[in-house]
Amino acid sequence: MLQQSGFGIAVTGSGSCTPQVSLDNNGLSQIVETSDEWIGARTGIRSRRLADDRTSLCDLASEASLQAIAMAEISPTDIDLIILATSSPDDLFGTASKIQYQLGATKAVAFDLTAACSGFVFGLVTASQFIRTGVYQNVLLIGADILSRWVNWSDRGTCILFGDGAGAVVLQASEIDSFLGFEIRSDGTQNSSLNLPYKAESKELIEGVSVGIGGFEPITMNGQEIYRFAVRKVPEVIEKAMFRANISAAEIDWLLLHQANQRILDAVAQRLKIPPEKVISNLANYGNTSAASIPLALDEAVRLGKVKAGDTIAAAGFGAGLTWGAAIFKWGR
Repeated sequence: MLQQSGFGIAVTGSGSCTPQVSLDNNGLSQIVETSDEWIGARTGIRSRRLADDRTSLCDLASEASLQAIAMAEISPTDIDLIILATSSPDDLFGTASKIQYQLGATKAVAFDLTAACSGFVFGLVTASQFIRTGVYQNVLLIGADILSRWVNWSDRGTCILFGDGAGAVVLQASEIDSFLGFEIRSDGTQNSSLNLPYKAESKELIEGVSVGIGGFEPITMNGQEIYRFAVRKVPEVIEKAMFRANISAAEIDWLLLHQANQRILDAVAQRLKIPPEKVISNLANYGNTSAASIPLALDEAVRLGKVKAGDTIAAAGFGAGLTWGAAIFKWGR
């Protein structure tokens, strides 16, 4: 029976793709003054995947998408809408349409969404509204980032953190509603804590007429401030999403957080009283892949047989903006 408020939603397929090049902490110690022990103790990261100059975001996203579409047992031509959550598109005007073309998703409208490491959760909420109102029935949501393009490789405070990758899910209209609740937030007063800033240089076109011409500088981050923000705000937003879903922490099968730092994952789980065995974590192998981290971790857990149909997942993203949000959903049809 369809809900009176609209159509139900099911998350029916997942996929992921990472570059072949891997850089572990020992290799990183040849670039900056650091060590595997130092990085591991502070972040939980042991290795990360990096895109070379021949690897595009479009290619990673398209491969992840094809896997998700296949798992959902539909074809690219069934897709109505493609949302690409990214902060590092191949084209500053957007990459979603190129993915739509590469997939052969001829019916789909496509657009980019930027909310940094919160992008996938914001994308989940956005996709759910299109399905809930009956506008679209099959939505492909992709989280993908190649932040190695924008890392200062001499800054050990940031270069140890980030990796590249893509993850995707398919959401479909369903008679049984599995998208249970959400909460999303923003606070621009803390924007300076995490930036990939544009720096303009003045160029005089004619006398009295100047424009700003420049490019983007590498990522800057206040790590301590981001940590304090995450451990305070993420449990709170998950609790609000659970309230909207009318479930308790004891009913959560899996806690799926943005894979930024193992200490953050542990602190959030502890505050919510969710046992460690219910926390999905793969950041040791991939690092912080920004908008890709949640769908990448989800797909890996699904394909390993950990996450099963009917399992209840609390997903939460947090990052630049500052933005943060949580969504509660059941996996599968």
